[in-house]
Amino acid sequence: MLTTAPIALFVYNRPDHTSQTISYLQKNLLAAESRLFIFSDGAKTDADKASVDAVRKIAAGVSGFKSVEVIEREQNMGLANSIISGVTQLVNEYGNVIVFEDDLVSSPYTLQYFNDALARYADEEQVMHIGAYMFDLPDKTLPETFFFRSATSWGWATWARAWKNFEPDIDKLMAQFDAEKIERFSIDGTMNFWKQMQEFKARKNNSWAIRWYASVFLKNGLTLNPSHSLIHNIGHDGTGVHSNIEHMYGVQVAQQPIQYYPDVLKENEQAYHAIKHFLKNRKGSLLQRGLRLAKQLKAKYLSKK
Repeated sequence: MLTTAPIALFVYNRPDHTSQTISYLQKNLLAAESRLFIFSDGAKTDADKASVDAVRKIAAGVSGFKSVEVIEREQNMGLANSIISGVTQLVNEYGNVIVFEDDLVSSPYTLQYFNDALARYADEEQVMHIGAYMFDLPDKTLPETFFFRSATSWGWATWARAWKNFEPDIDKLMAQFDAEKIERFSIDGTMNFWKQMQEFKARKNNSWAIRWYASVFLKNGLTLNPSHSLIHNIGHDGTGVHSNIEHMYGVQVAQQPIQYYPDVLKENEQAYHAIKHFLKNRKGSLLQRGLRLAKQLKAKYLSKK
């Protein structure tokens, strides 16, 4: 590894989450060798201005990195446009990028994992995305890292050569799918990825991530993933733009460096079945689903009072 990849951190109006995310990033072994770019989106409403300003005050005081640059947006771009713009800017300048949002707790070895993988697969066109988050899979016999088809968005990295394949136009993406591809894209129907595509088209969500995964999938791309998560998302407390109160995706972050990277560029079948099993059963019984929904509705009601 000759040079470390730049880190893009996207923040908005959650000072507590932002502080935690930065604190854990600072504890990474390669933090002092890494350039950090903090993209701060502009306030969407007057009600958000105070919290946006609080986040910017935190950003202005960040140290512990090779350099820190804060990019303050005057207008509200929205998360999707902010990420697309920031990632494009950095891959064009540096050739690769590591991407964090403001609610991700990392392992001390997360940056090392990203940089090692970026260097190892730099010239492998089929490898398009490096994810650092992984579900708490019951199968503990999986290799340390493996290839999979889906691109996770909670801490990830990519190269300019892969990002050039990002297609933001949902109509162009959807036109390339048939029934068989939809089934494979949705992990045999266990995840609502196709529904997310339809909802984006219907303007019910504004996800950059589902379009990125679709872009990778349609190129027969592979994503590298750890079997023991190097990221924990602390945003599933109802505070995020696109998050509900969820506990099924909670993990204990790995505290050891990654030693193994696969040589064979092929989706790991064992990992595929382990993830498929997790997704199929993640919501639990009908009773558990009902209790979780009731808890979410209660939290939303109380937050509006």
